[in-house]
Amino acid sequence: MRGSGPVVIGVDVGGSKVLAGEVDEHGRIVDEVKLTTPGRRVEVSIVEDTLLEAVAQVADGRIIDAVGVAAAGFVDVDRQRVLFAPHLPWRGEHLIDRLSARFGAPVVLDNDANCAAVAEGEYGAAGGASSVVVLTLGTGIGGALLVNGELWRGVNGMAGEFGHMQMVPDGLRCECGGVGCWEQYCSGKALVRDARARVAQETSSMMWALCDGIPDELTGPMVTEAAHAGDRVALASFGAIGQWLGIGLANIVAAMDPERLVVGGGVSDAGEALLRPARRALQRSLVAGSERTVDGARVRVVPDITPATLGPEAGLVGAAVLARQLL
Repeated sequence: MRGSGPVVIGVDVGGSKVLAGEVDEHGRIVDEVKLTTPGRRVEVSIVEDTLLEAVAQVADGRIIDAVGVAAAGFVDVDRQRVLFAPHLPWRGEHLIDRLSARFGAPVVLDNDANCAAVAEGEYGAAGGASSVVVLTLGTGIGGALLVNGELWRGVNGMAGEFGHMQMVPDGLRCECGGVGCWEQYCSGKALVRDARARVAQETSSMMWALCDGIPDELTGPMVTEAAHAGDRVALASFGAIGQWLGIGLANIVAAMDPERLVVGGGVSDAGEALLRPARRALQRSLVAGSERTVDGARVRVVPDITPATLGPEAGLVGAAVLARQLL
């Protein structure tokens, strides 16, 4: 139910969807609209038109007090521009000025994973820990680091771009222009690619029926549905993606030694089908992850991989939290 307070709207703009929602002062989404992202090879104005349409549908004719935009890309340290977005056409445009004029309201901008981390720190799984790495698994991989409740942004504002760590030299080509990036092996796109290859060889899989026998029509939600139903082929795909998740997290833990790991985004809807193999791979891949001292104590405490509380809506909620701060 819509409240009587300020109309604050968060928008999560990703590689596959634009998700907009009105968020109240308690972090609850009171109305939500989802539209399809036009793509990365279109005019910037087309993406912004879609963003505007989603917000307008949520506002439903009311005056908007503030808008927060969570963008899947590199946001500058002043949070005025999206300097580069692997899955979107933004390349340094002054987004805040344009969007503020079009919405007729103040706008705040941040990276989508940063927004998810803000939301999880405020209302979810990242609260109460001294250091937390937050990952969002969607079309690609977003990442953020919270230290004592504050985002660590880095000198360029680009800290946490874990998805573009090179995992496989001379590996798969990435939309960012590099090769072998982590997100090419552990993301929604990677999951679908793996599942399509498997289902083409395993026509007895539940996924074969879900995609009407056309592997190229298989989608991430279909793979998740089949995994929840216990389909062994779908579970094998999540096992492969989960292994890559654990390997990448082992690298992050080795570098940062955080207290907690939080994983969200659409791919994480699979729950333990993804997280169980990830935990095994993390333990196996992390230096001294299984080692004990002479008195039997563990050399290091391996942080658990905790599912995000707010799920795929975390970016939207975090963007709205930042927008509310403008008021």
